[in-house]
Amino acid sequence: MAARVLMIQGTASGVGKSFVATALCRYFKNQGVKVAPFKAWNMSLNSFVTSNGLEMAKAQAVQAQACGIVPSVDMNPVLIKCESKHRMQIITTGQTVGSMTAPTYRKYIPKLKSIITQALDRLRSQYELIILEGAGSPAELNLQNIDLANELPAQWAKAQVILVGDIDRGGVFASLVGTIELLTSKQKNRILGLIINKFRGDIRILKPGIHNLEKRIFKPVLGVLPYLPNLRIPEEDAVSLDYTSRDSKLRSSIRIAIIRYPHLSNFDEFLPLERMSEVEVKYIQHPREGAGADLVILPGTKSTVSDLHWIRKQGFEAMLRNRIKKHRPILGICGGYQMMGRVIEDPYHIESNQPCVQGLGFLSVSTRFQKFKKTVQVSARIQKNSFLTQGQIGEKINAYEIHMGQVQVERPGVSLFKTTMQNQERIQSEEGSTDAQGNIVGTLLHGLFENHCICSALIHELGFLRNPRIRDTQKDMEGVFEQMAYQIDRHLSMNQIRSKVFEK
Repeated sequence: MAARVLMIQGTASGVGKSFVATALCRYFKNQGVKVAPFKAWNMSLNSFVTSNGLEMAKAQAVQAQACGIVPSVDMNPVLIKCESKHRMQIITTGQTVGSMTAPTYRKYIPKLKSIITQALDRLRSQYELIILEGAGSPAELNLQNIDLANELPAQWAKAQVILVGDIDRGGVFASLVGTIELLTSKQKNRILGLIINKFRGDIRILKPGIHNLEKRIFKPVLGVLPYLPNLRIPEEDAVSLDYTSRDSKLRSSIRIAIIRYPHLSNFDEFLPLERMSEVEVKYIQHPREGAGADLVILPGTKSTVSDLHWIRKQGFEAMLRNRIKKHRPILGICGGYQMMGRVIEDPYHIESNQPCVQGLGFLSVSTRFQKFKKTVQVSARIQKNSFLTQGQIGEKINAYEIHMGQVQVERPGVSLFKTTMQNQERIQSEEGSTDAQGNIVGTLLHGLFENHCICSALIHELGFLRNPRIRDTQKDMEGVFEQMAYQIDRHLSMNQIRSKVFEK
């Protein structure tokens, strides 16, 4: 028998679909249900590499973790990565198809529909319950004929749908009513009920509005979730960073500034730092915002050359050079690492029409873009001291790589890590680079801060605390999942949801 299917849709992006879907994954897992996540179509620059080197959205990998299962690309068969205003990279079942414009993409939609439905069918044959997550809103009138994220999987699986609205943004009743009014009769019939998310205050104040809402739309409000800023999971796009800044720790001892360029990617990897009480993480778009930061990070990017030009235009290069003079730490990850090198070569015009671009020149490395993307899980050992690795020589780390630019280290003896395994195959290779003082560090490895030894070294080197509280990030995520499950069990009508989902 094929698995039952429950779908979480929302009135807009960022209203909390991922949170609710992840919480339900852990809730049903705790109930003894064999459950798995699914998001048919995801537009995100935060991605994850599976153990066999395939790429999928990080959000669905995290949801798999909440289910207690191994992530599979069937859980996110189509991943879209925006490269510019007019082009996007298409990844299907973990492998890059190519870069497309909107007209080309539209012609490819029939193929994507087949990929999505086949992946969903495979998952349904293996599990008892699938938690589907939509994207954006199901009521986008301009996209209804090509909506692969909401209508296609809901219709294919005959899913029951829960619609989520965000009261913290304001206008939650209007957004819920408006969304439902724009749906077809078939779509309305699928809606099991509504959830109001991110409520602050006395629930009694909200009850008259809920009563009025239910009378208008003839659908029940299944519960009101409180605003839970401490229960964060990896976000899918940088829109969430606009809201994160409001809850920053203004009195923290350690301040880390992350440059938020236009094509910022994989920013979810900094969540372990954000969860530390000793650390304030701030995403900056102007050099003055990074004044006084203990560390500046150049993160990953989907468009290295374009974002390098942006950095120079914004005036970051002068700020970074001033930090170097003062021996203040700088970390470059993936595209950020490539920017910090001497030169970036692009002979196949992977990212731009420029065959060669001068890098910032902070490290003695060069980058050359290749035709094919490298996606691997990595095991490595620390082999050189820096502010990121001080006192941790020989420690094992786990990480992953997602990049097309291959980095060549031009000076021996500066590599931070010795890679020992890629996708479960044993290798021996050098990775990462640092300057002589260990103040400038670059690496292609994502996910470093999920390693206890890296966080420990970083906090001890940057911090002015004698006894920093370093968390085990895996245990920390388990705690987040359990709290999420507790919150939905407490605030939602889970008996009603269970009975509808598993009714005969």
